[in-house]
Amino acid sequence: MQGKCAIVTGAARGIGLALTDVLLESDWRVAMADIDGDELHDAAAARDGVLAIEADVSDPDDVARMIERTTAWAGRLDGLVNNAGVAHFGPLEQTSFEAWREVMSTNLDGPFLCTQAALPALKETCGAVVNIASISGLRASTLRVAYGTSKAGVIHLTKQHAAELGEFGIRVNCVCPGPVRTKLAMAVHSQAIIDAYHDAIPLNRYGTEREIAEVIAFLLSEKASYVTGQVLAADGGFESTGVGLPALRDD
Repeated sequence: MQGKCAIVTGAARGIGLALTDVLLESDWRVAMADIDGDELHDAAAARDGVLAIEADVSDPDDVARMIERTTAWAGRLDGLVNNAGVAHFGPLEQTSFEAWREVMSTNLDGPFLCTQAALPALKETCGAVVNIASISGLRASTLRVAYGTSKAGVIHLTKQHAAELGEFGIRVNCVCPGPVRTKLAMAVHSQAIIDAYHDAIPLNRYGTEREIAEVIAFLLSEKASYVTGQVLAADGGFESTGVGLPALRDD
């Protein structure tokens, strides 16, 4: 993979930053894009082979500039990871239209705009796109009317793009992380919530940012050269258990 270049949105922290490190270890160059300029530049300054780009993926002008800067820097584009996202959790009656639109504009408009803008460059390299959805896009849950719906849209968008772009040799896949041990999750999840997730997940634990990043890197790589239009839940088996009763496994 010498010399290849990927854009990773939402790269300043979490899964995006972990993926940046995984790709750098495989000799990719990475354009790190994020709306949080301070944290982005701090992360980029600690790494070689990266380009930091402040960008709002819901803004078509920012997206166009992101693609232009990346191709001018690297001379090519082999991968696009649509990882940037925002979450709003709350009951339906407390979800304002402004909150709904913020979630949709970043989580769903963003992957559409970024993939569309990257197409000319990706056609030249027969590149790959990986969209980051969520287990919440595969199964409904409380308090996620905006977030879950946006991620379900990302899943279908992935399939639409895979169907249309295959003739250009462009592969498009989707990763749906389950509960991941991020700093934010550990800060807001009570011990009761952590215990409940452990009970519901067959592997009995949260995933790590690195584990999700490794799955994404595989889908970008030539090892997945005949894989497109797929939705992969990296969730410790959470989605496969449906709404069964975890306590039954104790017997």
